[in-house]
Amino acid sequence: MASVVDIHPHVIATDTAKYPLDPLGGTQSTWSRDRPTPFEKLVQSMDAAGVDKAAIVQASTAYGHDNSYVAAAIGAYPKRFTGVFSVDVLASDAPAKMKSWLDLGFSGMRLFTTGSTMPGQSTWFHDPRTFPAWEYAGKLGIPVCMQMTPQGFPQLRDLMDRFPDVKIILDHLARPQLTDGPPYSADQEFFDLARYPNIYLKITPLNVSPKEWGKATPESFFGKLAQTFGASRLAWGSNFPATAGTLKDNLATARAAFQSFNEDDRSWVFGRTAQKLYPKLAD
Repeated sequence: MASVVDIHPHVIATDTAKYPLDPLGGTQSTWSRDRPTPFEKLVQSMDAAGVDKAAIVQASTAYGHDNSYVAAAIGAYPKRFTGVFSVDVLASDAPAKMKSWLDLGFSGMRLFTTGSTMPGQSTWFHDPRTFPAWEYAGKLGIPVCMQMTPQGFPQLRDLMDRFPDVKIILDHLARPQLTDGPPYSADQEFFDLARYPNIYLKITPLNVSPKEWGKATPESFFGKLAQTFGASRLAWGSNFPATAGTLKDNLATARAAFQSFNEDDRSWVFGRTAQKLYPKLAD
């Protein structure tokens, strides 16, 4: 049986002296303040849930570009963890910084271009000063997670045309509208991204349990995702502990949302796609 892999958990240390807070934008996220989760607790939660491996995503709203705590987690559990780092891609030394984190067991990069503590869609990720970082990611085969909304799709499309070797992962599916239901005309720009073979979709609780489904259903929406992109480009991420509740319940809810998928497609969503993106997590 293929491993179950989570490509979007976070870890937060309780020792703020050793791992000082330095959130992007200067405002710490409420979840990281209220639910600090050391990597030892993540391991316990994974064991209880039946999650074998994880690509830990840097908590930018707690630590900014200092990925030291994720590095500590990888160092403690190198067979279970890899990491997704964050660096200032506008800086001239971005490729060197990327290499330094990759040397510590990381396998991907994340660009945090919008969020609860930084509302509005930024476009700095398309600045020409970032191009050396994009080129380096393509050269080394590093997937880049984009925390973004559809407002940034024009810039993203240009980058995918410029750097076709870079694998792009849309965090939280870039927050599609979905409430209009089939054929999901309001999200046509999102579905049109399927023409890029290097784009992958990260499905988290924000998508599995949205505030409102409207005329959509899990079966119709996720079915269209699989039909349009293919299950081999879909991957589950828990967003734990940013999403409240246990990791075990989180995974159970996600599995229920994909019950209409056949066994092979579910194996892609809950493990094989993640292992394709992050070979360090292969069985």
